[in-house]
Amino acid sequence: MRSTASSGSQKPSPRRAPRDAVSMEARIEPLNGPLPSLTWRWDPETDILSGSFKGTRTAGGLTGTVELADEAGSIAVVDVNNGVICGLDVVVWPEVTTNPDLKVPTKLTDGRVVLPARPSRPGVASVEVDTSLQVSANPSETLFHLQVGPRRELDVVRVADHLLIEVDRSGNLAGFWLTDVPPFPAEGQA
Repeated sequence: MRSTASSGSQKPSPRRAPRDAVSMEARIEPLNGPLPSLTWRWDPETDILSGSFKGTRTAGGLTGTVELADEAGSIAVVDVNNGVICGLDVVVWPEVTTNPDLKVPTKLTDGRVVLPARPSRPGVASVEVDTSLQVSANPSETLFHLQVGPRRELDVVRVADHLLIEVDRSGNLAGFWLTDVPPFPAEGQA
């Protein structure tokens, strides 16, 4: 597992929120239609892990990215389409803790996670949020838990076959579960 990756955001970043503003509002909606399929992909040159699916929501909302960044330089980029979270890229990894007891939560529902619809300024397709990020993985690194902010009570939503999203009881984004992650490509493989 890579603890850091060499890649930077190539988009101009809007002004960062103060360190105290670490929450990203999110709400859970029922899933309309079948559960989307998602495949995780490693970029062997940058250590970026990416996965996304097509969102089917037609109502308005942000279409672009939300960059979650912490003080140590870790970055996770959330892909959003019409307000619906439909993908994740772990760009710069926080230190990964191996947890042999890490298991996918059993209490979860199928749905979608929607960021609140707010009028956005014309041309804004990227939002940056300062928070804390921690990652734990099972020993085979096929399961990752990316925690956003502190531990708290939450609900877990399966938004795609290999992506679960945590939303806390206050309606804030709290984390991600990445399941069935393939092994990092060996040198010379792509």
